[in-house]
Amino acid sequence: MRFDVITLFPELFAPFLASGVTRRAYESKQVDVHLWNPRDFAEGNYRRVDDRPFGGGPGMVMLAGPLAQCLAAIKAQRGDAAPVVLFSPIGAKLDHAGVEGWSAGQGAVLVCGRYEGVDQRFIDRHVDVQISLGDFVLSGGEIAAMALLDAVARLQPGVLGDEDSHQFDSFNPALDGLLDCPHYTRPEEWEGLKAPPELLSGHHVQIERWRRDRRLEITARHRPDLIAAARAAGRLSKADEALLSKLP
Repeated sequence: MRFDVITLFPELFAPFLASGVTRRAYESKQVDVHLWNPRDFAEGNYRRVDDRPFGGGPGMVMLAGPLAQCLAAIKAQRGDAAPVVLFSPIGAKLDHAGVEGWSAGQGAVLVCGRYEGVDQRFIDRHVDVQISLGDFVLSGGEIAAMALLDAVARLQPGVLGDEDSHQFDSFNPALDGLLDCPHYTRPEEWEGLKAPPELLSGHHVQIERWRRDRRLEITARHRPDLIAAARAAGRLSKADEALLSKLP
């Protein structure tokens, strides 16, 4: 799959694409990332990409022209109808289901806004999807684009050291959409704190029941909405419900 990123700061992506386990996806082109600077498509000696907003007010607004010219060059090179994505506070919040959808698709064109925003006429004419990471504001869309790329990359075959690793992530359908359980490793005792004996028992059924119970407890405490969703979908067993009924 191919992702084209429109950004005024392509240099921000260089260490990101070359670091960590997900770099395997970028190096192998499983997730093929192309960076485009709209300033290269701006006119005039100053290659201006922003201007003051009509009606006054603070900040600057990204010009529609350079963005449209940049997008036209991307589409000509891609030769497909990839969706154009803008990271924006009004977008739908990105979740695991959304990431899975993007990870199985052809890719997209990711538009990283800056300043006070993007000229609405570019959005109206060219943007297909708007995505938000949550109810907070970033300086630009670059971090949001990296978050999406990272989440998509780690789901590609061969990227993670253990093929089944992502199946046990929080929010994964394999865990019925629950949060993941706590994890422990050597030594068995650290600063007076011992690892749970169930995890040291070697009894696989007992271990899985312990992990399931902890997932239920943590999810009920921190994200009761996920418990409600799992219950509505019929994903909770009688044993699950029995445990939940005992929680304070």
